[in-house]
Amino acid sequence: MPPDSTDRVVADQADLSCANCGGHCIFSPTQGKLECTSCGTLRPLETPGDGDAAPEFAYDPDAPENDPPELTHGRIHQCRNCGGAVLFVGAALSEHCPYCNGPVVLGPADAGYRTKALIPFQADRGFARRQMRAWVGKRLAAPRGLPELLDDARLVGLYAPFWTFDSHEALTYWAQYTTGSGNNRRTRKTSGALQIAFDDLLMPASPHVTPLIRDGILHDFDPAALRPYRAAYLAGFAAERHHQSVAQGLAANAPDKDLLIRNRIKRHINKSGVHAIRFQTDTTGIHYRRILLPVWIAHYTYDGTPMKVVISGIDGRTFGERPFSTWKLAAYAAAMSAAAIGLGLAWGAGGLL
Repeated sequence: MPPDSTDRVVADQADLSCANCGGHCIFSPTQGKLECTSCGTLRPLETPGDGDAAPEFAYDPDAPENDPPELTHGRIHQCRNCGGAVLFVGAALSEHCPYCNGPVVLGPADAGYRTKALIPFQADRGFARRQMRAWVGKRLAAPRGLPELLDDARLVGLYAPFWTFDSHEALTYWAQYTTGSGNNRRTRKTSGALQIAFDDLLMPASPHVTPLIRDGILHDFDPAALRPYRAAYLAGFAAERHHQSVAQGLAANAPDKDLLIRNRIKRHINKSGVHAIRFQTDTTGIHYRRILLPVWIAHYTYDGTPMKVVISGIDGRTFGERPFSTWKLAAYAAAMSAAAIGLGLAWGAGGLL
């Protein structure tokens, strides 16, 4: 019977019971431990193997994948709007999708790939709300009442699925660049070879991990902070399992990798106006990790438009969608126009002296 079967889930649920009073435990980001919601007893989660969470796994695209999906019987919730499948460890904590805020229903058994490691939540709910309040306070032309609206926003802690990829790229490229200007403008051709090594390239492992969510955590990732996957870290939070094979993950993230390669080629050519880039690459040394990373997602609605703010569960870095106040924008534009006119008049008066 696979490790992620019913027996595994039952054991996970039992492991979340407080040894002191039998109450339900959740993971405390501030304590870094399981905390009983009834009596407050703390239980450490550190193990001697915590330092072994960072190793990567080799992948050979010419060989069959040796990491098959496994069936999970648990509290899998399916979103009726976006289709996201979210796992709740312990009692279900929400009736809404962490990604889109749509209604969710308890779904059937779910086949997914085993998570290799995760970075536990370090920013708690209170800290996330303070970061969100600080973020909105710095937004120019924010509508009146927006801070209070965000204070009432539904805030959900989610472990989002990501990949890390390593690879070595042996490139041959062809491109064009421009020289001169006006009648002397010329287009030149160039070609060359380039070696690129990608190390811990962090990529989303789900179509529900939007650029906003990715950017909310991208700069915080440190492989040394990874810990071996344990269900106890998920207690009190939602999580999306990995559903992509390695080949699917590489294919889904190929456009982003292609963009990175093209930018490296531009820097290597070191000319202005580089364009029409073509390249061939021999990719070797592929290694990967399946990991979960923590984010807080706040959902709110302004004038009937749903919006979200994402706060990193690692250090509180905040990104978000926000409305603009029309009258404030008009006031800023008028002030800038007045300043420009005043500067022009002052400049002209100075020229007459």
